[in-house]
Amino acid sequence: MEWIPIVLVTFKALVLGTGMFYAIKWHYDQGKKDQDKAKQNRAVLRASGKAVAIFVLLLVGLGLVTFFIVSRLGMELSY
Repeated sequence: MEWIPIVLVTFKALVLGTGMFYAIKWHYDQGKKDQDKAKQNRAVLRASGKAVAIFVLLLVGLGLVTFFIVSRLGMELSY
């Protein structure tokens, strides 16, 4: 059996494990900070609203581009 897959999988496991450890530690430390929960909740809701609005606009844009391309190619649009 070749040794390269063993070394690379071991390296990948170490890197991902280290990354997960620091990600969990960072989130734990962020949770301990004293922040105004109402202000934080408003910020989360505002960011979520922006993300949803951008997603909807992109979805509508994709639909319009698809409709334009389909009509230009002469494809059937009726059910």
